[in-house]
Amino acid sequence: MENAITHFALAGMPISCEPYGCGHINSTFLVVTDTGRRYILQKLSRNAFHDPKGLMENVIAITSYIGRQAVDPRQCLHLVPAEDGRLYYEDEQGEVWRVYDFVEDSICLQAAERPEDFYESAIAFGTFQNQLADFPAATLHETIPHFHDTPDRYRKFKEALAADVCGRAKDIQPEIDFVLAHEAEAGTLQRMRDSGELPTRVTHNDTKLNNVMLDAATRRALCVIDLDTVMPGLAAYDFGDSIRFGAATAAEDEKDLAKMEMSLDAYETFARGFLTACASLTDRERETLPWGAKLMTLECGVRFLTDYLEGDHYFSIHRPEHNLDRARTQFKLVTDMEEKWDQMGAIIRRVTGEN
Repeated sequence: MENAITHFALAGMPISCEPYGCGHINSTFLVVTDTGRRYILQKLSRNAFHDPKGLMENVIAITSYIGRQAVDPRQCLHLVPAEDGRLYYEDEQGEVWRVYDFVEDSICLQAAERPEDFYESAIAFGTFQNQLADFPAATLHETIPHFHDTPDRYRKFKEALAADVCGRAKDIQPEIDFVLAHEAEAGTLQRMRDSGELPTRVTHNDTKLNNVMLDAATRRALCVIDLDTVMPGLAAYDFGDSIRFGAATAAEDEKDLAKMEMSLDAYETFARGFLTACASLTDRERETLPWGAKLMTLECGVRFLTDYLEGDHYFSIHRPEHNLDRARTQFKLVTDMEEKWDQMGAIIRRVTGEN
């Protein structure tokens, strides 16, 4: 860490470097120099990202493109060059490091404290999508191949089920039945993308509130952070993952399923912000936003259940059935969305008409 920071063109000499934030993938530090300038130093996780240089090519391209449109410097992340002119540094062990200017006078929330916070996250992600509407998505690297390829997630689930290395399948038949009952519709968005019915866009793929920076004084959206999973995808992916996480009425690992449903109020709040900020969506894209919510939730549940069958090697767990509990909450959320399906579509049509 101390060696890496010396390879970047900082304003002043570093006087402190401390762990920072709540991220679980990359190693993140807050650096302060003797001039008072603050920076974010990160070491990329090679376990999560097998092509860190390709990832950085994505980040460089995206931040450069958005930066040219920004009015306030805080509306885009800014990479600090290394001493060799590159926007990252590779150390002798092959680890890749980067430095961002700290986004001053901003806050990052782990959970919405009021509906306006969720609305502003929608503005942020809708703006991100709109800013990149003309960006050539095909030029980006897939930092995690097949990340939102739901049929491929089903393929891996079936392999895990057939192998049943932990002997757990016999105790989770209702969950297995739920997954298999939804297989036919699971590939809906992927088929529409493959046929060209939905345009491939630049997507963030981790659209949680804690990946949005808000102005500390006004609580208005500034910019989107954590660009490591930016890849080619569908607008419905980003919309859907926001709903899966932000409109749920219970925690992702809640054991009492009676507490878990999708808040239609929160769904509408996000839809209003997203569609207000992202005017570039086609009519078909808008129509399929509810599918994004349902299928991103289903996909996430399938991933949790697959990991449970395989012995919990991907997602961190804090109790023996943690991944199973997570899968169950996602499936309960899918069921609730199905019960509210007509209302979800009506909200999108109403908000679209207003915009």
